Amino acid sequence: MLFAVVGLSSAIFVQTVGSSGGAKAQTKVTTPDLSGIWSRRAGATGPDFLSDAKKPEPVMTPWAEAEYKKIKDSYTSTPTGYLNDPVFNCMPPGVPRVYSIDFEGIMEIIQLPGRVLQIFEFDHYVRQIYTDGRGHDENLPPTWMGDSIGKWEGDTLVVDSTDFNDKTRLDRLGHPHSDAFHLIERLRRVSKDKLTVDITIQDPKAYLKPWGGQLTYALKPDWKVMEFMCQDNHTFDQFTEESAKPAN
Repeated sequence: MLFAVVGLSSAIFVQTVGSSGGAKAQTKVTTPDLSGIWSRRAGATGPDFLSDAKKPEPVMTPWAEAEYKKIKDSYTSTPTGYLNDPVFNCMPPGVPRVYSIDFEGIMEIIQLPGRVLQIFEFDHYVRQIYTDGRGHDENLPPTWMGDSIGKWEGDTLVVDSTDFNDKTRLDRLGHPHSDAFHLIERLRRVSKDKLTVDITIQDPKAYLKPWGGQLTYALKPDWKVMEFMCQDNHTFDQFTEESAKPAN
């Protein structure tokens, strides 16, 4: 015999279980919505924590210290030494470097059943985050953008990424990483127009303890992801110079 239940939230309902007539309450689960076009414009949404030279340096291993010094020296050796950053030679940026390449930091998030897609304006990199319960691909060779799986913890998408190669840098300052790099991101829509990305970097070959910080994004509903393509043998300075020329 089934009795009416009064005063409960509309998100809870009564379901008959088996022939005994017992009932079990179930809660309707709604996946948080992170979708939209987001911009990390400097000054509007906060600094890029990974490229903030004012922050204390992470505690590095001897290998990472030597590698970091070599990278910084290459950046400061000439006025255009910053072009030694691999992304200016059209190399894949990796993660989290892809968040801090261009000034606007534009990305679109698209949610699909079992997946969350990040489409970055820079070179139209597409990142797939699998949310269907799978584990990491044990047969995957080292990759530029890593193997990313995600799960929902309340209103937060927790992304676990592994299987990176050691050819990218973590930020514009040139912090290195090894092939043991393990990245944890927590994406949360804190309001209708604001998204935060908390980043934790774990790499026992390069850093003595985890480090990271937070990026903040603003929703840009009237924007679209434009074409921003890297070209072989075409430096960032050349791109900037030609882009500034008046149209014929």
